[in-house]
Amino acid sequence: MFREVTVVLLIALLAWAYQSAYPPPPKPCGSLGGPPITAPRIKLRDGRHLAYKEHGVPRETAKYKVIFVHGFSGTKDDTGSLTNLPLEVIEELRVYFVSFDRPGYGESDPDPKRTPKSLASDIEELADHLGLGLKFFVIGSSMGGQVVWGCLKYIPHRLAGATLIAPVVNYWWPRFPANLSKEAYYLQLPQDQWTLRVAHYTPCLTYWWNTQKLFPASAVVARKPEVFSRQDLELFSTISASRTPKQKVIQQGEFESLHRDIMVGFGKWEFDPMDLENPFPNNEGSVHLWQGDEDRMVPVMLQRYVVQKLPWIHYHELPGAGHLFSYVPGMSETILKALLLGRK
Repeated sequence: MFREVTVVLLIALLAWAYQSAYPPPPKPCGSLGGPPITAPRIKLRDGRHLAYKEHGVPRETAKYKVIFVHGFSGTKDDTGSLTNLPLEVIEELRVYFVSFDRPGYGESDPDPKRTPKSLASDIEELADHLGLGLKFFVIGSSMGGQVVWGCLKYIPHRLAGATLIAPVVNYWWPRFPANLSKEAYYLQLPQDQWTLRVAHYTPCLTYWWNTQKLFPASAVVARKPEVFSRQDLELFSTISASRTPKQKVIQQGEFESLHRDIMVGFGKWEFDPMDLENPFPNNEGSVHLWQGDEDRMVPVMLQRYVVQKLPWIHYHELPGAGHLFSYVPGMSETILKALLLGRK
């Protein structure tokens, strides 16, 4: 009798563990019971849809065409102040922007096979669908900066230039010295250390870790004040009012948006960005990386090491700046003109 009860309890425990670790299916936009489709979308080769938003001058008359990649827990509407530049600046530069919801976010279909390579392919297809021409610029912020690394690896021939704004660093990129990545890793809050550890080593438990109540999960996901710098906290009150509400960010499911972002960003990459070659050997374009030296989400020590290994990158380190420095008035114009006009 005792053995039978034990077996039943064990089966029940395993069933509970499986159910807790296995995420619910996503609810794609336009599906039965899913969120409505409100934005223009393109259909990709694999059948998925990508939602996008256009800004600036009409693309038919634009001199510069820029694709913007949003960061973690954002959507196509979260472009910092980049697409909200003064009208006279946009018209002077004749710049066209298009932003898009990365897979699983907002109104873009989830991609359970998402990788740095597939994200670069999505951008190339978006550019071709919109007729942006043979070459275009890309700008990525935070986790969107990681996507730009993928563009530099897989579609460098399509780029006129690229900018990475406080790009998130993967602590497991092979070319980091072990002591340096370890030191930077332990600068994080313990709960974020565990979140990334789970995503990297046991990705199958990512959903469970981020939804269980036994231990504190990601402080970044929860937007805890401890993960922001002094400057970030000063900016946060104005930023939060303009950001996409979280319920719309994750409306198709938290796993296929936030959790998969963590898994891809901190998983095992197909390449190491520090092995990349200069995509513009004849100075026909440029790559810029902007970083605040008080960023508490992306350790500046790792960013310095990356650009040391890639001397062809134009590195801009901002004293006293945190992770959200692109929202500082005038900063977006500076970042954009450095990319388009080569201004320092």
